[in-house]
Amino acid sequence: MSGTVLFIRESLMITPIQIEILVGSLNVVSLIGSLASGWTSDWIDWRYTIILAASMFLIGALLMGLAPSFTFLMAGRVVAGIGVGYTLMIAPVYAAEISPAMTRGFLSSLPEVFINVGILLGYVSNYALSGLPVDISWRLMLGLAGVPAIAITMPELPRWLVMEGRFEEAKRVLIKTSEDEAEAELRLSQMKTNIGVDGSTGPASARRRGQNVWKELLWRPVRPVRRILIAAIGLNFFMQASGNDAVVYFSPEVFQDAGISNKQQLLGVTIIMGLAKTFFAFASALYLDHFGRRPLLMLGSAGMAVSLAGLGLGSKIIERSRSKPAWAIALCVVAVCADVSFFSIGLGPITWVYSSEIFPTRLRAQGTSLAIAVNRVVSGAVAMSLLSISRVITFGGMFFVFAGIMGLATVFFYFFLPETKGKSLEEIQVLFENEDTASS
Repeated sequence: MSGTVLFIRESLMITPIQIEILVGSLNVVSLIGSLASGWTSDWIDWRYTIILAASMFLIGALLMGLAPSFTFLMAGRVVAGIGVGYTLMIAPVYAAEISPAMTRGFLSSLPEVFINVGILLGYVSNYALSGLPVDISWRLMLGLAGVPAIAITMPELPRWLVMEGRFEEAKRVLIKTSEDEAEAELRLSQMKTNIGVDGSTGPASARRRGQNVWKELLWRPVRPVRRILIAAIGLNFFMQASGNDAVVYFSPEVFQDAGISNKQQLLGVTIIMGLAKTFFAFASALYLDHFGRRPLLMLGSAGMAVSLAGLGLGSKIIERSRSKPAWAIALCVVAVCADVSFFSIGLGPITWVYSSEIFPTRLRAQGTSLAIAVNRVVSGAVAMSLLSISRVITFGGMFFVFAGIMGLATVFFYFFLPETKGKSLEEIQVLFENEDTASS
């Protein structure tokens, strides 16, 4: 969408406020999908919920690509946004629950890696299609996003099979993702215990227990659950309050404000940014199970604070200079690339990994959906207000605000997020009973 709006603005003659609504609406309406995903996945299976989300991506892409007006464009964006909400919760939770403890960090961070691959492909397609007539280029850019939606295939989630009383099927799936049959038996036993079912308990009983989850989460939660909620909600809040989504969505406007005016040059710089994001997301995924969550998370947030401060400084210098010095433009480009790179090292992959693994099994679907709902609300609020606020305090002022927020985030992560590396999903809850998080 970031490159597409350059052409939509010219083709449909939409205003800056309409651009903010178009860009930010996806994050706001994705709240619907993230809140509904826990309930939907428990009732129709996680696999079919993913297929439902993929269908929404396909329909949304077609509506946007064929849109004759801003209203139809918004309709497609809304449909796609609901699919995003479903997928952002289900993909990391699915990966976390199906993965062995020693490789869970890597496998659970793959959704973030491929989010970045998708962003990079979006930048590349923007650049490749930018030479076409304006009214055709942006339609192809948006319509092509529906192609990957037709290639979804995956097995059932063991936890859902256990809730349905289909223990042998759950065991067969676990054997495929465990070191040996003994580990699969242990994981199956732990799932039964945490969900509260056994060989004599059927799916109706499990679902009755599931109906009490929201009470257990929000109405007088026990101390470990309360600490888990604070950690998950805080992590998702800071992920989007960092302004990363806004920088990605509005990167052409940021670079334009920094003095790069040619459209192809703008889109070319965004490809460099996309390459940096994708490379560091993959590097983080590879080393997440080696270094752990806390070190990479705090390195990423501290690095973002420094990068955003540098971006704010470069933007302020350009704002106050008549000639727009080349070194200040270069500082802005480097700072943006550094910011998204540090995001891809820390908050990008680790938010999804950590949120999906810290909730007890019986609370995981609803707990994760609640945390991601906060993520979506904050992301939408930032994306829909960035251009308006930047006109008041300038882009430079916005980046200094984001830098301060990331400084606070680093402190929060140090005190409230214990290390989960190498722990089974069932062992992680014990970590939140420990008073001293900083030493965990």
